[in-house]
Amino acid sequence: MLQWIASPDNILTIMAPRTTISSAPYTPSRRILARYARVLVRFALGKGRGVRRGEVVYLSGGEETKPLFLEVRNEILRAGAHVITNYTPAPWRHHRPGRDFYELAAPHHLTWFPARYLRGLVDEMDHSIALLGDHDPRELEGVHPKKIMRRQQALHPFMEWRRQKEIAGKFSWTLALYGTEGHAREAGMDLPAYWRQIVRACYLDHDDPVVAWRRVTRTLEKTRAALNRLAPLVRHYHVEGPDADLIIPQGEARQWLGGSGANIPSFELFTSPDWRGVEGWIRFNQPLYHYGALIEGIALTFRNGRVVHACARKNEHLLKEMLRSKNADKVGEFSLTDRRLSRITRFMANTLYDENMGGPHGNTHIALGSAYRDAYTGKDATRLKEQDWERLGFNTSPVHTDIISTAPRRVTAHLHDGATRVIYDKGMFAL
Repeated sequence: MLQWIASPDNILTIMAPRTTISSAPYTPSRRILARYARVLVRFALGKGRGVRRGEVVYLSGGEETKPLFLEVRNEILRAGAHVITNYTPAPWRHHRPGRDFYELAAPHHLTWFPARYLRGLVDEMDHSIALLGDHDPRELEGVHPKKIMRRQQALHPFMEWRRQKEIAGKFSWTLALYGTEGHAREAGMDLPAYWRQIVRACYLDHDDPVVAWRRVTRTLEKTRAALNRLAPLVRHYHVEGPDADLIIPQGEARQWLGGSGANIPSFELFTSPDWRGVEGWIRFNQPLYHYGALIEGIALTFRNGRVVHACARKNEHLLKEMLRSKNADKVGEFSLTDRRLSRITRFMANTLYDENMGGPHGNTHIALGSAYRDAYTGKDATRLKEQDWERLGFNTSPVHTDIISTAPRRVTAHLHDGATRVIYDKGMFAL
């Protein structure tokens, strides 16, 4: 599941590198954008219930997202909620906000943390919507990844404050993609074709997509409930296939998550396992966009829960730099997508979509880095200290990097009593 990371030119939103652009040759219809806004405001926030009158929504997006940004802002107001906006400029002439920061930033810029401002924002907002609109997903290619990681590390307390509020049930968030020429080019499509994928994936081809999403959620919830009935009995999951032989422990007091509206679209079910017992190897047939560059042909080997060998066919040095970040060599998420549910039919050059792609074999992915603490089922989660999370095997890191495969895989649950049960095969849950 894609998480927020903090960006330099816009402290509070997903890192959105950009390049010089011209006027967009294609804009979705007002009807489509209005449906999109309705899904984000009336369904995606509040764990599927939508926003309520008087709540505060933090809306962030770049100039490239303007048509959707304005529709979402108006829908928030129609719902009776308040809106705080963070609207960042597009590149202009020789100015490129994302890359400019790293080229100009001194060390003290990279480590600056506006604590009072960010603490106040976390206290004020009840929800957040981040609109993703990278016009050139590769603009930061060539920027030294240590600079990017240093900035993310500096802003890590902000992410922890958000996470604590979310665990307490007082904050929700969602991400949504606004298709750009840059993404379309990376995916090998023209922009209208790219938007057709977005429309279908988000049920924007329905008169009332909120009704459609609630139906999907009910289906996901049935499977999630079955997984969670089994979870207390599970010692570990065995992921097998032509590109994987990996053991992933269930962990103590864990549940499966998904279907609540965080991320649109989202067809996955996922959990945060006990990283300490991950063993084996795994390869990934989908590329990873990271640090503004494309990493392809990733393969990882785990021993005692940590990556002990990592290689990539392209940009291997970037993969290894990412793994050098604090706890970025440990698993924070294990996710499965049932091909019968996903409406995403092809590579979209965007993690939000690619981690939910169905395809003939479904979608299996892990994320390295930060775990989801709402996967914990014990009491008084808000009172747990960092050493408690460590004791439970929940990983803490400034990064959360989803790495994806759509290759054939079978997942078998090995129970504490020695029995086994296949939970996922041929791209489908088997519960």
